[in-house]
Amino acid sequence: MVNDSLRPRRSVLYMPGANERALDKAKTIPADALILDLEDAVAPDAKVEARARVCAAAASGEYGNREITIRANGLDTEWHADDLRAIAEAGPAAVVIPKINSAAEVAAVERALEAAGAPSHTRIWAMLETPVAMLHAEEIATSSERLSVLVMGTNDLAKELYAEHVPGRQPLLFGLSQCLLAARMAGKVVLDGVYNDIKNPDGFLAECVQGAQMGFDGKTLIHPTQVEPCNDVFAPDVAELDRAKGLILAFEEAEGQGKGVATFEGRMIENMHVENARRALAMAEAIAEFQS
Repeated sequence: MVNDSLRPRRSVLYMPGANERALDKAKTIPADALILDLEDAVAPDAKVEARARVCAAAASGEYGNREITIRANGLDTEWHADDLRAIAEAGPAAVVIPKINSAAEVAAVERALEAAGAPSHTRIWAMLETPVAMLHAEEIATSSERLSVLVMGTNDLAKELYAEHVPGRQPLLFGLSQCLLAARMAGKVVLDGVYNDIKNPDGFLAECVQGAQMGFDGKTLIHPTQVEPCNDVFAPDVAELDRAKGLILAFEEAEGQGKGVATFEGRMIENMHVENARRALAMAEAIAEFQS
């Protein structure tokens, strides 16, 4: 069984909970994880029907190895409490909660899930999408053992900052970095936000590369065409894996010979480099297991 921290979450695709055809199509899309959405993608008068449909889908076991999560409506909405009760009964991999701003809000979600009998495998994914959340990222990330993933809500963050969506995302980088630091400090997974222009594959690819270089574990997506390019960017490639194997071998040979210093490709290497190399190999193994 794959360690949860190494479970592939390269591509995490939002699917509208009100659309039965979309939920069915999701069974064939090669995304690592799905967020079956009860929030933004569902009109108010369709919330109750969508809840039943999404929970049935999540409990069906028909999505193969894909990690199935459900995005509930926000804590301040009339649908939130009923969403959590139904999600707890369905028992998906996680409940995704929008606009989490504090540890107290995570605790409230956790209490509601436990009161409704949610299984221990149903984790909490917290969406961080406000200035308050950016400034309280450490508090949120360390708030609960049931909390396993931080999800960047970049559209709402840009809106609240009065910022423009620009290549390179300069207006958002401070907040993104804050959340990355918090996630790594707390040992949580962290997912980059969505890219809105589905007709701009070059822009999307550039943002995927940026997210991977920053250290995100994967990216949330809004369209199936974004899945495969995202998977490619967030997976270690053959050259990276070959280099990782060579680095580990060079370090182990140096240790075996009692050398105080190990070098690889002309550079000194230390334990931290070996740890990163081993993580890349472990992630490749986890992806292969996921795809088998």
